[in-house]
Amino acid sequence: MVERQLRGRGILDETVLAVMASLPRELFVPPGLQSVAYSDEALPIAAGQSISQPYMVARMTELLEPGPGMHVLEVGTGSGYQAAVLARLGCVVVSVERHADLAGVARVRLDELGLADRVRIVVGDGSVGRPEDAPFGGILVTAAAPWIPDALSGQLADGGRMVVPVGSTRHQELTLVVRRGDTFETHDCGACVFVPLVGEAGFGETALPHHLWPGRLSL
Repeated sequence: MVERQLRGRGILDETVLAVMASLPRELFVPPGLQSVAYSDEALPIAAGQSISQPYMVARMTELLEPGPGMHVLEVGTGSGYQAAVLARLGCVVVSVERHADLAGVARVRLDELGLADRVRIVVGDGSVGRPEDAPFGGILVTAAAPWIPDALSGQLADGGRMVVPVGSTRHQELTLVVRRGDTFETHDCGACVFVPLVGEAGFGETALPHHLWPGRLSL
């Protein structure tokens, strides 16, 4: 996975590569899919969600430029895999998940991996962030927003970075936002397809029926 899917596609951050090489991805997928846990695709998990394609996890993580002690907001816990990667990189993560069942399972996984002290999972509307825990050095959004949510941008620390898919429900651009004082730089980082971000600052609950959602590429 690391040599072919990540390094072979241009992921250069050696710390990201090392963490993803050592993290047991099979622990984050349903029992019937463990044999394909390292395949080059997103895999379904509970609640109609999925664990991302490894390349997308690596790409988003590399763009975030995480490091030890960075305070990170993750919007969309899912399986907990992305949060585990960030925690293994030394980040202190607040992760917001809409589905209480997913949040509960992810907490157990992270505790078993000894990462519970670095990741706090809360149930709620991640599209509006966590103002009570802001500012954040990094924000990683694992669902597609119709625009860059002002609520999230405003919770970035000066110099902070946010990675968020922006676009329609069917096609988005992976977008990097960097805060410079009161100015926000934006950079397009490639096409992607994520499920809609549902919440006050995202799409509505009926943005796209679940059975028509494209394969999710992040969690």
